[in-house]
Amino acid sequence: MLLVVLAVTFLAFASMNFLGDPLVNILGPIADESSGPEFAEIRAEARAEYHLDDPFPVRYARWVGDLTQGDFGRSFKNQQNVRTVIADKLPVTILLMAYAQLLAIAVSIPWALWAASRAYRFVDKASTVVSFGMLGIPVFALVVLLFWLFALYWQIFPTRFDDSGLGPRLWSLTLPAISLAIPLIATYQRLLRTDLISTLQEDFIAVARAKGMSTRHILFRHALRPSMFSMLTVFGIQTGALIGGSLVVEQYFGIPGIGRAVIEAIIRDDFPIVLAVVVIMSVLFVLINFLVDIAYTWLDPRVALND
Repeated sequence: MLLVVLAVTFLAFASMNFLGDPLVNILGPIADESSGPEFAEIRAEARAEYHLDDPFPVRYARWVGDLTQGDFGRSFKNQQNVRTVIADKLPVTILLMAYAQLLAIAVSIPWALWAASRAYRFVDKASTVVSFGMLGIPVFALVVLLFWLFALYWQIFPTRFDDSGLGPRLWSLTLPAISLAIPLIATYQRLLRTDLISTLQEDFIAVARAKGMSTRHILFRHALRPSMFSMLTVFGIQTGALIGGSLVVEQYFGIPGIGRAVIEAIIRDDFPIVLAVVVIMSVLFVLINFLVDIAYTWLDPRVALND
């Protein structure tokens, strides 16, 4: 985990420093020496403040040291503390991502159980067509379609984020969360259905049927748990896809989350905010996948014994 996070921080910091002159991003046009000697003192102060004359390894080590103390620096454009920006924006994005994942799990598991219990019949084939259709629609197109239908045409959901309370906040996040959840629902359903069909052919399922257990009891008590490995693995990986999808959704629905903040920071070349978001999201991604690895031992205790 630490090596992955360290590699991400190094690559992010290096790209921000080697793909352009940080002084230009800080000062704009007056960073150029040709802008005149009257700006020489401003350029010198900026170089000293941001340690731009130090070697790259020294600047990287100083930046990582500040990160470990919770210091993400200050915005280039408005000198606002980046930690304040993150603390204000990140909870909204985490709520949106968690909401989308909960919706995806709540729909995909019953759907997969229903399809697996009727494997290769007409209803299963029809659900396969529906799931592939859900996977084939890009997030940006899905956002536009759902927004037009449910927010503008039928006016079921609000068109903009409402932060007046927990209830209004969740309601205004419902349509964006559905936009993110639809591809996840199809992915989880396909994986879980396939693994369930394989599990239902195992000998212990035949024994359970011979004992007269109902199909529902077999599905929920015996087949579901050992069939969730693939779905759980993809659950962790899809966190990265959610981060990317939230950039589009937050921008379109006007949600003041971290995705919208990073887009604005990229447009303004506000590197401290971009770097902070990259680091935080990479840490969240690594932690979620670490928790997924721990969850394997709950699904199958033999994993812990093998380790």
